[in-house]
Order: sequence, then C-alpha cells, then structure tokens
Amino acid sequence: MTKDYRFTARMWLYQGRAAWHFISLPAPIAEEIRFFAPRKGPGWGAVRVTVAIGGSTWQTSIFPDKESGTFVLPIKADIRKREALAIERDVTLALTVRCG
Repeated sequence: MTKDYRFTARMWLYQGRAAWHFISLPAPIAEEIRFFAPRKGPGWGAVRVTVAIGGSTWQTSIFPDKESGTFVLPIKADIRKREALAIERDVTLALTVRCG
C-alpha cells in the first residue's frame, strides 16, 4: 500500500558539522505517516519514500525528528542544483510513502 501527499514547505539547513539540507513535513502528514508506516524497522525509524520536485524524482527515506515531532526529508545536492532550490525558500513536492 502507498499513500500520496503533495505539500509546500521551506527548505532549511542543518546547523551542525555537515551541510545537510532538509524539508520538514507538515505535522498532519507526519501523524498520518506514523499511523500507516511500520513502527519498527532499520534506520532509526526511517520510512522509505519516493519524492518528486519539479522534473526530478528519486527514492530516499524520511527520518523522525525528536525536536520538531515531525519527519524530515533530506534534499541531495544534485536535486538542489537541478531544481534551483535555495535555503529558506518554499518547495512544492509530491511524496509517496510505502506503508507496509
């Protein structure tokens, strides 16, 4: 089973030793994913997803974030370059979650 979502959220830069770029999922979507996605599995609670931004589609994982209580989606450098994405700008994306 899969669940499809479409939303707009801001891309942000992780404030740590590495330059990771993320998008935080809206809380209602995160709650639904927690309900439908497996609760235990490899990768610290990671959930496998397919993401589409502009003309780019790729497979990755979203990760639970204890601080915000939502999931975060890492955005790879080649996607950021290809789609001209910038920190603190809104990004519209489609997300397909594999739920089981």
